[in-house]
Amino acid sequence: MSIGKKTRNIGHIVEGKAKETTGRALGNKGLQRRGKAEQALGKMRQAVEKGKDTFRH
Repeated sequence: MSIGKKTRNIGHIVEGKAKETTGRALGNKGLQRRGKAEQALGKMRQAVEKGKDTFRH
């Protein structure tokens, strides 16, 4: 996995966690859901990249 893609994926996870926490603190269910979705996106992309790395080596 390239450093750029790994950093981007981790960024999605962190940004999603921040949105989820903010949504929870403000009682904003929509922001909370968007945060969870963004975390899932980052984790999914990271898993795909790890799978690609497994087959490359």
